[in-house]
Amino acid sequence: MAKLGSRILVAYDGSELSEKALETAVNIAGEDAGIELHVVNVLEPIVFTGYEVQIGELLEQRKADADAKMKKVQKSLEDVKNPVQVHVLEGPPGERIVNLAKEKNCDLIVMGSRGLTGIKEFFLGSVSHYVAQRSNCPVLIVK
Repeated sequence: MAKLGSRILVAYDGSELSEKALETAVNIAGEDAGIELHVVNVLEPIVFTGYEVQIGELLEQRKADADAKMKKVQKSLEDVKNPVQVHVLEGPPGERIVNLAKEKNCDLIVMGSRGLTGIKEFFLGSVSHYVAQRSNCPVLIVK
């Protein structure tokens, strides 16, 4: 049986708390070079109401920005002795995080208590709450 933390998924959106979550996961992984780190950035679907925009261009720019952000993360983790994979996904963040954790057979999820969408969290419920309620593995929520 694998020990807790042999595959860690970190939810990362560039917010201060996601930076702390990444740092926490790296510290946990530092205990054993065999621990895999999966860092995921999820692009939420865009909902437009009454505005004309160039949707294709906007989506391409968001994806390019997310890819660039994750390349920076990967570069910042070059000195980490653990295997690291970065993922950029699209869709509802909580759902994608839970599904990726299952797909990669992760046994720990580390994430911040709040991300970049603070006001939305108040009205719709937080991603961290969603993940904690629906994950099959323990969730460490960093404050």
